[in-house]
Amino acid sequence: MRIISGYLKGRIIENKKIEGTRPTMDRVKESLFAMIQNSIKDSVFLDLFSGSGSIGIEAISNGSKEVYFVDNNNLCIKEIKKNIKNFNIEKYSKLLNMDYLKALDYLKNNNIKLDIIFIDPPYKFKVYESILDYINKNELIKENGLIILETDDNKLQPSYSNLLLIKEKKYGDKYIFIYKKGDSDE
Repeated sequence: MRIISGYLKGRIIENKKIEGTRPTMDRVKESLFAMIQNSIKDSVFLDLFSGSGSIGIEAISNGSKEVYFVDNNNLCIKEIKKNIKNFNIEKYSKLLNMDYLKALDYLKNNNIKLDIIFIDPPYKFKVYESILDYINKNELIKENGLIILETDDNKLQPSYSNLLLIKEKKYGDKYIFIYKKGDSDE
């Protein structure tokens, strides 16, 4: 797996095969970052269910000023730490070795507001809607912020309160949904 764009383009990401992880394919990552390119510079980015950290590293490579990497698998955390060190991106990286719910609570309790959130849990965890509800209720995303979901399920709603679907794309058996926070009609 490699970094596909930005100042780290072409560098190889350490990615041991870890049970329960499913790295985002390079072509999906390239298309995704092309879609959100104008929102990345100086953003605060959350890579929830980070795995190897490739999405968060790609965000840093493209100008994100701060990335929160979240995973509770110790093997994944070890790989992320190694990648962060290898790319010398420690000053942009915050590593949270915890369950996603505890991580969301941590962000809320520390009043951390995010510009972009990438959510890619194991597909068997059907937690997308509960995560979106939590983000909305606790105002974790800034106005006009983006939430990106990678899933095998094409049955997500066109909106969740004030999160409005702005882009949907299919890649083989995967879907990418991009929501933008805007004014709610409710």
